Amino acid sequence: MSFVEELFGLKDKFAIVTGASRGLGRAAAVALSSAGAKVVLVGRDVEALKETLALLPTPGSMIVEADVTNDEGRARTIALALKMFGRIDILINNAGIIRRSPAVSYSSEDWNAVIDTNLTATFHWAQDVGNAMIRNGGGKIVNIASVLSYGGGMNVVAYAAAKGGVAQLTKALANEWAKKNVNVNAIAPGYFVTNATEALRHDPDRSAQILARIPAGRWGSPEDLAGAFVFLCSDASKYMHGHILAVDGGYLSL
Repeated sequence: MSFVEELFGLKDKFAIVTGASRGLGRAAAVALSSAGAKVVLVGRDVEALKETLALLPTPGSMIVEADVTNDEGRARTIALALKMFGRIDILINNAGIIRRSPAVSYSSEDWNAVIDTNLTATFHWAQDVGNAMIRNGGGKIVNIASVLSYGGGMNVVAYAAAKGGVAQLTKALANEWAKKNVNVNAIAPGYFVTNATEALRHDPDRSAQILARIPAGRWGSPEDLAGAFVFLCSDASKYMHGHILAVDGGYLSL
């Protein structure tokens, strides 16, 4: 095995990826599997999860149908992963939703749904998997923050609040778990081609505003995150704790 393969390889590692049916979660699952990991794909859309599973080059992965906000679904998923693999080395806390509306008319229903999915569920998955990792001697947790962890955006008040919380949650967990050999970091994606940005991409004025602020001059592709996922889940990042890694085409640099 070469130095690079040893440093970045994930052979014999076992991962959970939430929201793995499409978009960034699918890209994470493919990246980890390409580096050698076996992956538990978690989501509500079984047919889409099957499509993700078919893309994974390393055999031995599996699908679990579960809503990330459901306590029973979370417990069942973790129990199945531990039963199948014996341990959990990696958690990609990816599942998330977005609801758009001006703040003056933002409904309590939308607020609660976004906070529950994007922040509260992120904490509980990290908490439960983190406990398993601590018992096993360590692991890697990668939360999905956002460039809106730094800025408030427009008409996405709950999403911005949740992603700001994810960034601080990442740091708080890292502070407690670094000495337990659990690396907790986050990726802050910029504007990517996903279902969540479809409305923006089809709004000529808003799309032009966003592209004007991206030095790379294009929307990100989910595959652009592959290297960041592998890096933060491998030994290459073993001394990184509480870091928010922006992958944004330079958006935050302007």
